[in-house]
Amino acid sequence: MTGRDTPRSNFPIGENELQAFIDERLDDERRAVVDAHLAHHPELAERVAQERRQRAMLRSRLDAKFAEPIPARLRIANLQAARRTFRLRSWGSAAAAIALFVTGATAGWFANEIAPMPRPVAPTASVAQGAKAAYRTFVVEVAHPVEVGAQQEAHLLQWLSKRLGRKLAAPDLSRFGYRLMGGRLLPGGDGAAAQLMYDDASGKRLTIYVRATEGTETAFRFQKEGEASTFAWIDQGFGFAVTAPASREELLPIAEAVYRGFEGKS
Repeated sequence: MTGRDTPRSNFPIGENELQAFIDERLDDERRAVVDAHLAHHPELAERVAQERRQRAMLRSRLDAKFAEPIPARLRIANLQAARRTFRLRSWGSAAAAIALFVTGATAGWFANEIAPMPRPVAPTASVAQGAKAAYRTFVVEVAHPVEVGAQQEAHLLQWLSKRLGRKLAAPDLSRFGYRLMGGRLLPGGDGAAAQLMYDDASGKRLTIYVRATEGTETAFRFQKEGEASTFAWIDQGFGFAVTAPASREELLPIAEAVYRGFEGKS
């Protein structure tokens, strides 16, 4: 059987589809396939259940935000229509492959058949990318890892708050063994971004990244690149990310503490 004839139920289950399953965006056929897959992989099932709990927790804190109508430019149908239009214009010479894609093939499987297609970057993914780039740049610095040290914490937070247009706090991460080193101002999107850096007794460093961003996605999103793991989320027009050389299980409670730590969330 060729890839062109492969039933949809045989498509591999990737990270994007797991996130769609968590967000309840899969059709009945693929949802049944993912359910069956999770039934045979209890560790993955627990991770999915944990992310659903996080999604529910954040939504409960942002009920007012969820009550607002979704802008037309962010509606799934409009995004899908824009993507289809782009692909039809750009890939007229690959009509058969495009027809296969728009009738339901997943992006992960399609990428194995032809060259990757340009696609919009989700707001949380953009925040995570900015956080990881800043982490890689400054975590290796010895002499100047921060622009303003923790000795001037009040001045640092006042300065960053003014530049970002949002009151910032430095979450207390001492129960995880991390202490504030300081922070710096960075370019971020169309404006400014802030980075707070922490370290522990062994010298391991953790960063918190904040910038203004569009989007209404409130669920935590996890990415791992090399040894560095990142949890990113969006809250009231700002994107946040926590990055450290830690496992998903180690970083999640820290990300939760950071979420609650900004502006005294309980």
